[in-house]
Amino acid sequence: MVSSQPSADDLLSPDVAAAGDAWMSWEPGVLLVEDDPGDALLVEELVLDSALKIRLRWARSMAEAMREAAAETPDCVLLDLHLPDARGVEAVSRIRAHARRAAVVVLTGLAEEETGLAAVAAGAQDYLIKGRVEPELFGRAVRYAIARKQAERAAAALEISRLQARENARLERGLLPRPLLRGQGVHVVARYRPGRAQSLLGGDFYDIVQGADGTVHAVVGDVSGHGPDEAALGVALRIAWRTLVLGGVTGSEQVSRLEEILVAERARDDVFATLVSLTAVAGEGSARVVRAGHHGVLRRAGGVDWVEVPGGPALGVMPGASWPDADLAVPPGTSLVLFTDGLFEGHIGPGPERLGEAGLLELARERADLPPAAFVDGLIGRAEQLAEPRGGLADDVAVVHLGWH
Repeated sequence: MVSSQPSADDLLSPDVAAAGDAWMSWEPGVLLVEDDPGDALLVEELVLDSALKIRLRWARSMAEAMREAAAETPDCVLLDLHLPDARGVEAVSRIRAHARRAAVVVLTGLAEEETGLAAVAAGAQDYLIKGRVEPELFGRAVRYAIARKQAERAAAALEISRLQARENARLERGLLPRPLLRGQGVHVVARYRPGRAQSLLGGDFYDIVQGADGTVHAVVGDVSGHGPDEAALGVALRIAWRTLVLGGVTGSEQVSRLEEILVAERARDDVFATLVSLTAVAGEGSARVVRAGHHGVLRRAGGVDWVEVPGGPALGVMPGASWPDADLAVPPGTSLVLFTDGLFEGHIGPGPERLGEAGLLELARERADLPPAAFVDGLIGRAEQLAEPRGGLADDVAVVHLGWH
């Protein structure tokens, strides 16, 4: 069995022994593209006389080289620039297009050094002059060409990662808002954890807005699925919710407008979203809650209870449905905890058993006396710990803890 490919650092190591060991444990595939049998024989002799252990294949034309590269992508292509169906820099462009992961070393004649330089400018890693190459130089050129190609690919991957990081930052600004609080009467703790299936934030979202009269509005929601489309939809729903709140639209009418936006913006007809939205005024002893396909909330007042008010379907499942406004008792000293289902759908241990609503309630009751931030972090931390044998929580987690004082 062929060993895994060494890294560019291994191949370019100044430690000759280390670099040699990397090559001894790996046999790169090299595709020779050469129409002259005499020149092909010279290359084969170079391979035999060098310290290289490679799997050499021979193609006599560009068309044959493309077929060979499609069957098995080579690590390096030794390319003659005078083929019957491709010449000069054009040959370099064509082989790079069909073997993107391969390093390219051009073979030129003694009087064609400028052509070799032009080939390197066009994307080849190096050039060799036929009949003027010693076995040691040949082996080093092939090894370094593969290493440089690996370095180019690593640099390209790093740049893509940087671009993705900038896009992720934009998503984070949309999904992780700053609570808009206007007074001192409410205390908010909010947390978001992406699931193990993605390093980026997903479609879960939350927001908190306090009106000029002290009324507190909060929402937690979850767009089905994972990926950039779902994350973007979560951002759209979150911003739309805040806009509706600031425009004075609340309750069931608010949820109806959010469903219209979801149906218009979703990438597929099977995408839906669940959410729970509430409005509460300090001192009134109750909150108005609208629940759309979402689970209940936790209520803390000396202990912890799981509370589910009457609700309606998830957004996008039954377009045009209605959602009732329900009253939830919030006595003095009570806190409410809104969260997405990623908090309790994780596994507990290596088997199929999941934490579930009952398990989450038990964890919450064990931490009922903790301050808000410690309570929320303790819930998430313990859920993650229980799911660790299965690789951690698979789904995103959003949690909002609301308290009044």
